[in-house]
Amino acid sequence: MSGRLAVVGLGPGDARWLTPEADAALAAADALYGYGPYLDRVASRGGQTRHASDNREEGARAAAALRHAAEGASVAVVSGGDPGVFAMAAAVCEEVDAGPEAWRALDITVVPGVTAMLAVAAHVGAPLGHDFCALSLSDNLKPWDLIERRLDAAAGAGFVIALYNPVSRARPWQLGTAFERLRRQLPASTPVVFGRAVGRTDEHIAVTTLATADPTAADMATLIIVGSAATRAIARPGRPPLVYTPRAIQSVSP
Repeated sequence: MSGRLAVVGLGPGDARWLTPEADAALAAADALYGYGPYLDRVASRGGQTRHASDNREEGARAAAALRHAAEGASVAVVSGGDPGVFAMAAAVCEEVDAGPEAWRALDITVVPGVTAMLAVAAHVGAPLGHDFCALSLSDNLKPWDLIERRLDAAAGAGFVIALYNPVSRARPWQLGTAFERLRRQLPASTPVVFGRAVGRTDEHIAVTTLATADPTAADMATLIIVGSAATRAIARPGRPPLVYTPRAIQSVSP
């Protein structure tokens, strides 16, 4: 019997953002693999086994799920947000690339989900209304000097920047350094959005400026959107500001 493996995006946290396709893939699985807190967000179904692992064990988790699928099981690997954005889809592909030939014969599907930058952007307006990019500030899998070059390039080219993995206990300084670097190229008034635990009960959204952005206000549950020089914040009496980036931009200074 040929096994199947689905890499399933759970969205940011709210069950409303779990797509029907993702829900069906979870229901069809014999076994679920994932980071423990993500597995906790999936409803229990009779007959399914659960295999939780630590957040920094993506490769081992993917390999274990592939081995299980190669035995003929229907396996789902869960991922927060979208599995293709700094998440488990790439980890599974890497293991298939380096693994045994049998893994290449598996029926492998990636089921998309709402990624954090889209959920945070929707809460404040349309900061991603023009060209944008996503960067992970984690230097666990790439050197910090490469991250700095990419920050410089993105800011200089006029991209709005979504920052994933901004800080952790092991990486407390990177976000502050990134803000300082971006201040060299962007106006002090550039809108910055902090979206913490979006879609969960402890959600918190804050809009500030690059001049006053405080790196200590973020943790690993935070997604940060740094506007471009064109991004605007519309003040509204008694309501949160609307942040948007105009769809038409005339030029970007070099």
